[in-house]
Amino acid sequence: MRRRTGLVPALDVDSGDTAIDIARAVADFADAIKVGHPLVMSAGMGVIRRISEFTPVIADFKIADIPETNAKICGQAFGAGAGAVIVHGFTGRDSLTACIGVAREHGGEVFVVTEMSHPGAVEFMAPVAERLPSLAVECCADGIVAPATRPERLSLLRKKVGSMAIISPGVGAQGGSAGAAIRAGADFVIVGRSIYQSAAPGKVAEAIASELQSAYEEKSG
Repeated sequence: MRRRTGLVPALDVDSGDTAIDIARAVADFADAIKVGHPLVMSAGMGVIRRISEFTPVIADFKIADIPETNAKICGQAFGAGAGAVIVHGFTGRDSLTACIGVAREHGGEVFVVTEMSHPGAVEFMAPVAERLPSLAVECCADGIVAPATRPERLSLLRKKVGSMAIISPGVGAQGGSAGAAIRAGADFVIVGRSIYQSAAPGKVAEAIASELQSAYEEKSG
């Protein structure tokens, strides 16, 4: 995923038409748009193709099954127009490499969840979170997903994955800071409710993109 603004809006809405309206409003400020089960289950897989007319789409299906099933899910996502998928790494190397293999066939990307952004994620994921970044690197994934709500973890994960892309959810409604996430090591931030629940999603996206630009400049300066 090419970085222009660093912003990835998440459209966890349950109306295809609403999703398209928001996608149109934020497209100038977004490097990609993330869609997940709420939207796809209500509007159908075709909504991915519709949104991809405005900006690349990340299918956040958090794929976590046996290799054969993972491959089928990835094939459906890429076939519907997604440019990337988000998968869980805890299902193991074979399941992850199945996803990466399908992605390469479609010219797509795979992002591996290392840690989630909500408080409950630390209950069970913390013990394996130390291993997942290395697995992502070893399997030649395109990036990892790590929480903006815990900047100290972002800093540690950046050291583990080197130059690999880090996309970071939890900005806004969950309490994470876009600028802090970038300064801690993220390349992209995922912002959902702060954008799609706003009366002016385009203006909110523009403001976040501006904040991200300032953070990039501060970090590189």
